[in-house]
Amino acid sequence: MLVPLIMTDENLISLIDEALGQAKIVGVFTQKDPAETAPGPDGLYRIGCAMLIQKMARFPDGHIRIIGQGLARIEAVDFIGDPPMMRAAVRHIEEREGNRRKARAMMLNVVNAFARVVDASESYPDELKGVIAGVRKPGRLADLVAANINTGIAEKQAALEMIDPFKRLDHVYGLLSGELEIARMGEKIRQDVRHEMDREQREYYLRQQIKAIQKELGENDTAVEIEDLKKSIDSKEMPDEARATVEREWSRLSRMSPGSAEYTVARTYIDWILDLPWLEHSKDSLDIRKARRILNRDHYDLEHVKERILEYLSVRKLKKDSRGSILCLTGPPGVGKTSLGMSIASALGRKFVRISLGGIRDEAEIRGHRRTYIGALPGRIIQGIRNAGSSNPVFMLDEIDKLGKDFRGDPASALLEVLDPQQNDSFEDNYINTPYDLSAVMFITTANIPDTIPPALLDRMEVIELPGYITAEKVKIARKYLFPRQIEENGIPASKLEVTDDALRMIVERYTREAGVRNLERKISALARKAARKLVEGSRGPWKVSSRNLETWLGAAGYPDQQMLMRPESGVATGMAKTAAGGVILFVEALGMKGGGGVKLTGQLGDVMKESAQAAMSYVRANLAEEMEDENFFENSDFHLHIPSGAVPKDGPSAGVAIAVSLASLATGKKIRNNIAMTGEITLTGKVLPVGAIRDKVIAAHRAGIREVILPSSNRKDLDDIPAGIRKDIKFDFIDTVDKGISIALAGNGGKAGRRNAKR
Repeated sequence: MLVPLIMTDENLISLIDEALGQAKIVGVFTQKDPAETAPGPDGLYRIGCAMLIQKMARFPDGHIRIIGQGLARIEAVDFIGDPPMMRAAVRHIEEREGNRRKARAMMLNVVNAFARVVDASESYPDELKGVIAGVRKPGRLADLVAANINTGIAEKQAALEMIDPFKRLDHVYGLLSGELEIARMGEKIRQDVRHEMDREQREYYLRQQIKAIQKELGENDTAVEIEDLKKSIDSKEMPDEARATVEREWSRLSRMSPGSAEYTVARTYIDWILDLPWLEHSKDSLDIRKARRILNRDHYDLEHVKERILEYLSVRKLKKDSRGSILCLTGPPGVGKTSLGMSIASALGRKFVRISLGGIRDEAEIRGHRRTYIGALPGRIIQGIRNAGSSNPVFMLDEIDKLGKDFRGDPASALLEVLDPQQNDSFEDNYINTPYDLSAVMFITTANIPDTIPPALLDRMEVIELPGYITAEKVKIARKYLFPRQIEENGIPASKLEVTDDALRMIVERYTREAGVRNLERKISALARKAARKLVEGSRGPWKVSSRNLETWLGAAGYPDQQMLMRPESGVATGMAKTAAGGVILFVEALGMKGGGGVKLTGQLGDVMKESAQAAMSYVRANLAEEMEDENFFENSDFHLHIPSGAVPKDGPSAGVAIAVSLASLATGKKIRNNIAMTGEITLTGKVLPVGAIRDKVIAAHRAGIREVILPSSNRKDLDDIPAGIRKDIKFDFIDTVDKGISIALAGNGGKAGRRNAKR
């Protein structure tokens, strides 16, 4: 057989040049790994072909083209030399002869099978059938078929290595059978496709006939619907880019069959585009006095938050296109974060939209799903904008600190673009797939704890902290807002039920324990419901709820009063802490017992608080040796540090001063004053560092009857946040070092208290 070959490898070209200078014969062998550049003897099949170089042409880029003629099968017996210029001793493989009748029968089967393959497949020219039919030798026929059939190198090599012509014919017949099966499957697929196309064309023709009949009958049809949709697109105000997108989608829709699944998808997409308020917006009410009245009407106190809102309105009045910052209202539950957003919308005269982000873990909830998915929808941002019907609503993202993330993406990362006034003018939802301008939207986020908000997201927001309410404030809120609302919601005449301020104060202090007023309103609602039942059962009233009869209305109080210690004690210091329900006081109890210097920490302490305890222990051991009665007190004692309540997790560094004072009390034998509370983080060098939530902590101490508080000097600035009435009642001691705090907290010259044992 004559075969054209192109050579680009320099080594092969050198080999051809050498062969042309001699007998013009080379040995041709197939390599086992096609990716190998210079295979050695082990990388070649041993059975190959002797080839005579008939013609050779050289091209300017260096490659050559040759025409080679196969002469005979050869086997490489022994290789001489290393690659790439290898020589080998070869053995000429003679063609065997066999039974002519058997050869004729097998050849006929192969020729017929090859003809069927050529007829069934489009990849073989018809001329091959004549060439194959004219071959008279069985080996020659097998070789020719194996060379022209669409099969792999391994199958062709296997045919080359078969010396027996009958085995070779049998091998080739098997390859033809497989190729014929593939050709039949391909033909079946083509027929199915052709049948499906014919069916769709027939359906299209029938639908056109139905349209014509419906038109004659005057009935509505899809064409009318398409035209109405085009009128809606033409009359809708939208940016040019959005208009180009929706018109392109309408053009596709008009050419679709109404029965196809794509028709519904395209129609739903167009409806979403038309429903969005691209250029519609509410007119801002920029009356500052009116806004102040609305904010004061809906919320008690929160002056710094109200001032920030009024500043925003003032800037909008002076500069219409200003892009304000994103507000993040943080604070404990029930202090009015969500309702404040509604008041802001009312003051601005805008629509209000609220979505809760708590527990969202899928990024598609923010950016939407792509239209390729079944049941795809836009994200919650675009859905909220559509529900508002305005492009500039007040948009509240509630509970942003409770976002999660998993394998479906990070919703917080998707919000980075939404909450950036410099970027959100071209927000692109995956479903809408067209930029939407969010720059006119006033975004307000809420969070209980800003610590869990990702730093990159928190950096885009202006954090405004809403502190918890004190008892006096809660009583006023209950009197002004909660009680009238519950009386109205439960259908009770205002003259039938009266609740005294003492009763409200008792509900706040004994029946609820929270920073906000949510549970307080529930308790007031319980009073209203009981009054409603009395009215329905025939009682006339009126009823007066006071501190004396409150227990008959609400049952026993759920929370005991949090009071300071009755007397000074050894090893018990009064600390202050901030919880989700506001500030509380906590007692740091230290106990010494015989042992070897071990320390046991209990009370569900977190890692940071445990480290504070270790730092306090190290400082006291290193610096109070002169004041200790027993020099070996720490070496001969074990210490147990406990902070009630044991079921409540506690963490943070602010208990460092209280822990140091309790340990110093054990070491010196002096009692700790019971009328003093303390907070502050300590270092190993004895410095006292500032802590947070001073307002809540001081209020909690005041509520417990404490009238002296030890604070870090760096927290002096935080006194401005404390109500004036409480500031007036409390003496504040500011300290820079632990020594000063210990000297203030320990009892004076009243004598030594002795070691504190397990009995108190």
